[in-house]
Amino acid sequence: MTSMSTWSLLLPLICAVHCSLEDNKIPSLCTGSPGIPGSPGLHGSPGQPGRDGRDGRDAQPGEKGDRGHIGEPGQPGLRGLTGDRGDPGEKGERGVPGECAVAPKSAFSVKLSEERKTPLGVGDAVRFDKVVLNEQSDYSPETGRFTCRVPGVYYFTVHATVYRSSLQFDLMKNGHTIASYFQIFENWSKPASLSGGTLVHMIPGDQIWVQMALAEYVGFYSSSKTDSTFTGFLVYSDWKNSAVFA
Repeated sequence: MTSMSTWSLLLPLICAVHCSLEDNKIPSLCTGSPGIPGSPGLHGSPGQPGRDGRDGRDAQPGEKGDRGHIGEPGQPGLRGLTGDRGDPGEKGERGVPGECAVAPKSAFSVKLSEERKTPLGVGDAVRFDKVVLNEQSDYSPETGRFTCRVPGVYYFTVHATVYRSSLQFDLMKNGHTIASYFQIFENWSKPASLSGGTLVHMIPGDQIWVQMALAEYVGFYSSSKTDSTFTGFLVYSDWKNSAVFA
């Protein structure tokens, strides 16, 4: 009994297995329950490099853009090293001859004329009216005064013939006495002489003249045999605009 019961229980199971193997068209009878999902698989190996894409076609050039703003100036670069000295250049052509430098000149020499009879008073300038030399016209016979045009040092000298009278005169510069000369009459039967000179520094516009000092001492004399003279000349100039005048 027991064997029959066991067989009766196994027979349906064997039939089910057989049916599953022979005929899977009955899912309700032959399909089992879904299994547990498996673990994710490993990453595959890298694939082969793809082929190069096709070259693009040449497009038409675009329009020219607007000009950009000027940038800020950059900082000055470092000073470069001094280059080697170049070869000497060729000798230039000879220049045109220049004008010769001329040293400044100023000189005069004058004397009293024999016909002069005008009496001289104190403070009067003695007008030596007979010109011996006055090339630069710096002396005026009309006023008896020398006017400086060339700055520098001058030498002036006065030689007076004195006859039957005493004489005193001053050498004046711009109204100031720079030298005085005196000769007293001693009842001489012949003319005597009185001379003197001095160096004076002058600038353009300065004036020099001989002036009577005392009313009773006015014995300037001149004749065909003797003269009274006034002479002056430039010793050296102060002009610095040329090496010739330095």
